[in-house]
Amino acid sequence: MSEDFQRQRTDPQGSEAPSPRTDFRTRDVVNQAIAAIPSVGVQQAAEFLAAMNVPSEIAIRTLIYKGTRRDEL
Repeated sequence: MSEDFQRQRTDPQGSEAPSPRTDFRTRDVVNQAIAAIPSVGVQQAAEFLAAMNVPSEIAIRTLIYKGTRRDEL
């Protein structure tokens, strides 16, 4: 993972720990899109996330950088 990308994930105090998840609806929508990738492809998964008003930076991070998702709480 690049340094710039990792720096974006830190909180304002500089801690490496991600903040607790607060938007469970977006998590569920993203999980649906990721599960659909094998059958519909990344392009349609991205279109689905856009239609569901998932911010583009979240859609890109979750579809392209799959290993950077938060752990379940």
